[in-house]
Amino acid sequence: MLFHVSRRQALARGARLAATLAGGATLSFELHAQSGYPAKPVKVVVGFSAGGFTDLVARAVLQPLSERLKQSFVVENKPGAGANIATGEVIRSAPDGYTLIVNTVGPMAINPSLYRKLPHDPINDLAPVILLCDGPNVLVVNPALGVRTFEAFVDRLKANPGKLTYGSTGVGTAAHLSSFMLSQRVGSSAIHVPYKGAEALRDLLAGQIDFMCATVPSVISLIRAERLVPLAVTSPKRLRSLPEIPTIAERGFAGFAAGSWAAMYAPRGTPEAVIQLLNRELNEVLQLPAVQQVLVREGAEPIGGTPAQLAQFTRAEFEKWRTVVRDSGASTD
Repeated sequence: MLFHVSRRQALARGARLAATLAGGATLSFELHAQSGYPAKPVKVVVGFSAGGFTDLVARAVLQPLSERLKQSFVVENKPGAGANIATGEVIRSAPDGYTLIVNTVGPMAINPSLYRKLPHDPINDLAPVILLCDGPNVLVVNPALGVRTFEAFVDRLKANPGKLTYGSTGVGTAAHLSSFMLSQRVGSSAIHVPYKGAEALRDLLAGQIDFMCATVPSVISLIRAERLVPLAVTSPKRLRSLPEIPTIAERGFAGFAAGSWAAMYAPRGTPEAVIQLLNRELNEVLQLPAVQQVLVREGAEPIGGTPAQLAQFTRAEFEKWRTVVRDSGASTD
């Protein structure tokens, strides 16, 4: 429940943010002038491959940020080990504002419980800058399963404990743990089948597995082509990209919220003036129609807010997913 409240608070605060932006613009200019930041290109690390959700979000906001601050913010993709490698590199970087990271639920909130020998503590070793967006999953099934509504799916799952199968992009991923948490809330069980990348969707389309909590960009064209049946989204509110699809929460599972999100962090010790400048500028960037259009197209909902709100949100996410990881028995060791 703590996770749900924090996410809803973040969304509400983000929606109210536009009313305060006019006054913030002057302060942003003053901070920029006083600090001289950025005086050279800024490296923004993404711990995932180019073209993925986190990469697309980062590029969507960094281009207008570069234009506003008259300096390049350059994405550097460093995939590997669930983004632990990229996260560790940024943590060890100089806290001067010239190395940042756009991170997500995995490396920030899941991996500290999933990897028992993680050499860093992302929550305490990184300074929060801004929560960029929420990127929930959508529960999809193969049409051959014969269910067309979320209620019918729940009935099928309850009537067949331990028989239905679900795919994911790997053990401990948001897709894995979201499906596990849903089965847990339903009071039944299903068999997890981990895959590498797009192999999960290929088997779902072939009817080799029954359902999956997938990212919106990966399945939206398949939904529109009626090759997959969307039953519900894992966000607290309906998505603008799939407004006709209900949330799991509104279908009788109050407080259910899962999936991914993207946020910017800096190495601990980065000057507060730099963090505040980035926060204010990015809050304004998130209000730009062109940026919102890109994020919504990717199934994301722009959020924004303060560094303090992101700190609270990240810790709530960690607490929530720590319990899910423990209950699922997921581990990389």
